[in-house]
Amino acid sequence: MNAASEGQQPPSAPDIHAEYRELRANRPVSRDGDGPWLVAYYEDVSDILKAHDVYSSEVSQRLREEGTPPSMLFSDPPIHSRLRGLVNRAFTPKQIAMQTAPIEKRCRALVERLASTDRADLMSGLAAPLPVGVIATMLGVEDGDFDAFKRWSDVIFGNIGEILIGTPSEEAVAAAAEMDAYFLERIAELRVTPRSHLLSGLVHVETEDGRLTDAEVLMFCRLLLIAGNETTTSLIVGCARVFHEIPESFGHLKRSPELIPSFVEETLRYHSPFKMTIRRALRDVELRGEHIAQGDLVVPLIASANRDERVFERADEFVIDRHPNQHLAFGLGIHSCLGAALARLEGRIAVAALLEHLDGISFANFDAAELDAFAAPATVPVDLRRAA
Repeated sequence: MNAASEGQQPPSAPDIHAEYRELRANRPVSRDGDGPWLVAYYEDVSDILKAHDVYSSEVSQRLREEGTPPSMLFSDPPIHSRLRGLVNRAFTPKQIAMQTAPIEKRCRALVERLASTDRADLMSGLAAPLPVGVIATMLGVEDGDFDAFKRWSDVIFGNIGEILIGTPSEEAVAAAAEMDAYFLERIAELRVTPRSHLLSGLVHVETEDGRLTDAEVLMFCRLLLIAGNETTTSLIVGCARVFHEIPESFGHLKRSPELIPSFVEETLRYHSPFKMTIRRALRDVELRGEHIAQGDLVVPLIASANRDERVFERADEFVIDRHPNQHLAFGLGIHSCLGAALARLEGRIAVAALLEHLDGISFANFDAAELDAFAAPATVPVDLRRAA
């Protein structure tokens, strides 16, 4: 069997995963001072993600006090159930399938341009514009507004911690205000004149629970802008990172393109787009001998869970045909990622396009610590070997 199929470990494992291994070995449930509890085991992370009646997603006291409309990401039933139920009606498998041809067309043009030079920026050339373009098109954003769309996403996502449990920067507040004004104008237009895209569907979808308010539609625009965009951007960078760390995997996929779906799944496990999430304990909980008090913040370490050697054989190796692969990259339970199917689709299409137009790709300035940060790097210079 090819070495890439058997599994390979990169020359030097990122420090973040060394830290996670230490946590799993010695401190699977721990905290520094009065900081949030870090949870490292796959089993415990899974349980926390599923137990919304014990670990609340309503983590921001400040947002509640300010009366900010609830977000689907950071709300509990029954509010979450209503929002998710309404959104699911507009975000169906059919809606995702309809995006295949436009994604392939957009991706082909981006990769052809990327492959026309020996060195390029993967971020601005493919990883950012592909998902931004897809989400923006689904929301009816005009082509000329894509740059603003991406800027809002970068600023807001880069400040997500401060937005939830701290004080957001002036830049983040301004970006959110600009984005809200932009979409409120379009929501008003769509209520009068429906269109054939996702945003219009959200504006007009109706069940026994009623329609979404303007504030709720706006919440979903923010959700798609940030979660849908950043997840896929990080996934594409992660796939390219595997090609850099394990160069033979590129040739292996070119010879066996049927492995692209499992390659994408293993990338989601191995280089998880979101390293962690956050919850708040609704009652006192005993976990691995540690007492978590009601109100304490709890951080399930998704990236640690996805490398847990108790669950995954050869957990620190990239196994291109790993099966089964029950990673937690898209979460679990009622808050599992709504855009998971779309991210997978974009990831598979992007990898296929790179394989078609290139014979190899490597990072010009590989920095594991930067790549393992919470948000994707602003730039990712890559060296490209064009296909003969």
